[in-house]
Order: sequence, then structure tokens, then C-alpha cells
Amino acid sequence: VQLQASGGGLVQAGGSLRLSCAASGSIFSISVMGWYRQAPGKQRELVAHVTRRGGINYADSVKGRFTVSRDNAKNTVYLQMNSLKPEDTAVYYCNAEIIGVDYWGQGTQVTVSS
Repeated sequence: VQLQASGGGLVQAGGSLRLSCAASGSIFSISVMGWYRQAPGKQRELVAHVTRRGGINYADSVKGRFTVSRDNAKNTVYLQMNSLKPEDTAVYYCNAEIIGVDYWGQGTQVTVSS
């Protein structure tokens, strides 16, 4: 299983970015897809994830600003990030849980300038 993420970049505070992540390979069923992030010197943390049936969970720090969505037919998860803040700067990692196994994308850098 491979996860290919795209959409990171540099943006000013208050701006928006949209991340995408497509899963490919021998996929039977993806239970959960979502995004984590890791800032320099910090642990990796959950940003948002969505279950196959549409259940969604967000980190408190992004509620009201970020929106996660999923296209099951395309095995793709998206993260719309609005009202970005400098503290959102991190490497964002796509994650997929398939039959109890976690798979990770390569990470995409998001940098928010003040």
C-alpha cells in the first residue's frame, strides 16, 4: 500500500491550503484515513481523521478552521485548511488504517508565515 500526498507549501497567515492523499496498491478496505502533523521538536499529533462511514474527529487546535473529507471510491482523503496560523507550520503526514495496520505517506511541508 502506498500513500501519495500533495498540496503543501508556503502561505501567509490567514491563507488557505488543500492537501490531498491517494492510497494505491492492494487495498481491501480502508477503515480510517486522516492527517497527522509534526512540528520541529514536537511529537507527531493527530490533525483530523474520517472513518469509512463518515465519522470525523478533529484536534481542538484546528476545529472550525480545517475540514477533512474522504472519497471512498478514489481511496483519497483531503484536508482543507483555512485561516492558517504560524503554529500550523509542520510536516503533514497522511495516514490510512487497513485491517488494523497503519500506513503512512511521505509527508508534505506546510509553512505559514506571519
